[in-house]
Amino acid sequence: MKKVLDIDDIMTRAKIACEIFGQYNQEKVDKIVRAVYEAGFNQRIQLARMACEETGIGKWEDKTAKNIIATRYLYHDIKDIKTAGIISENSGRQITEVAKPIGPIFAITPITNPTSTALFKILIALKTRNPIIIRPHGAAKKCTVEAARICYEAALKAGAPEDCIQWVRRSTPDQTLEMMRHKRVALVFATGSVSLVRAAYQSGNPAIGGGPGNVPVYIGRSADIPFAVEQIILSKTFDYGTICASEQSLIVRELKEEELVKEFTKRKAWFLSEEEKKAVERIAFNTSQKSMAVEVIGQPAWKIAEKAGFSIPKDTSVLIGRYQNNQVGPDFPLSLEILAPILALYVVNSFEEAISQCKKIVHFGGIGHTISIFSNEENKILHFAEVTKAGRLLVNQPASQGALGGTFNGLNPSLTLATGAGGKTLTTDNITVRHLMNIQRLARRKVTPCVPDFNDFYLDENKGLKEIEADCNRLISQQNQKK
Repeated sequence: MKKVLDIDDIMTRAKIACEIFGQYNQEKVDKIVRAVYEAGFNQRIQLARMACEETGIGKWEDKTAKNIIATRYLYHDIKDIKTAGIISENSGRQITEVAKPIGPIFAITPITNPTSTALFKILIALKTRNPIIIRPHGAAKKCTVEAARICYEAALKAGAPEDCIQWVRRSTPDQTLEMMRHKRVALVFATGSVSLVRAAYQSGNPAIGGGPGNVPVYIGRSADIPFAVEQIILSKTFDYGTICASEQSLIVRELKEEELVKEFTKRKAWFLSEEEKKAVERIAFNTSQKSMAVEVIGQPAWKIAEKAGFSIPKDTSVLIGRYQNNQVGPDFPLSLEILAPILALYVVNSFEEAISQCKKIVHFGGIGHTISIFSNEENKILHFAEVTKAGRLLVNQPASQGALGGTFNGLNPSLTLATGAGGKTLTTDNITVRHLMNIQRLARRKVTPCVPDFNDFYLDENKGLKEIEADCNRLISQQNQKK
């Protein structure tokens, strides 16, 4: 007999846990977070294997690496951050900042990174004293629930309140929407399909969600081609391309094309014929839903080719399909985000044409997310950053690992990569603890308040802007002299 899902009970217990958790000091919080980090880290391999076995997606070795980023790298990034009580004091401005929990978090986790995303969200929720309710993807519920259980048991042993971590093994779409909209939910923390993240933002509650990537990578005139190809393959084969920041399209200068093709071939890439490209397009893209096909997500290149009806060596690293520069969008599926070791290739004649091509690609599903560039010309790197819309511009590094942060660069380790206003989110940050706190600002009255008589100049219609500014400066100076 199936247990009836009592959503009100779940949310009430989360609210009670929040009231208790909000009274914890920093020392108690940090003890809990360390215990949960250690528990998750110690089970990194088991959870990775479970995720692969259950979902049939990716490589357990790479999922282990993701679990390490979501525990060890994340922990060392957040362990010294103050998240309880007074977190800063500015004596000059007479402002004291106090951290407050935001309240119960309803977190949705994906099929692609099920255990690492759960570990990540749980750790930053506990660090900020927020209870969290995990709703796993239906095809990854066993491994995700196991990750949550491991964390919960460790948290309780370390003194955390009951129900600080809850999970919903299964829920209908309507029940999921009901939980998103529930009055006791303080934040919907969603990772998954575009439609799911959109529903989170339309729930009526505050929401954080990661947008699609569709990452273009520009290989410039000054790029070290063997190094660039090595890094791109390292990224695109990482868990078979399941990170949303993995490269999707290669944009290369014409004078570097021959060397690039030679280097990719040397590293076991398979350049698709026109017939093969059409076959891969048919099985990699769901035309009715206008999105990547589930069947190819996180699959090795040889298996994708097999599904498409042709054979290639099993040690093939990536599939590459050539397109003309105007061939971008739904009619050319390999130019869109596909979380698998598949790349589109475009050849351009100039730096300006490369910028234009990157903009076209990002426009179809990746605005605000990530762009990669391989170049050794600082002026061009900076110009590229100024004219493209991406929350992360990754320079000379693998995009998958680079965007997650903490390894190849100083970005905050995170399994949720926000996309800014262009991607309909509030920030372009790698989401971390600072996004899950309310900051209360205690503003004290100055000993001698600076309160000029603004009537002296604002009500005089004949005074221009320069005269008003001069009056402001004069009055403020007078106030300062009185101190």
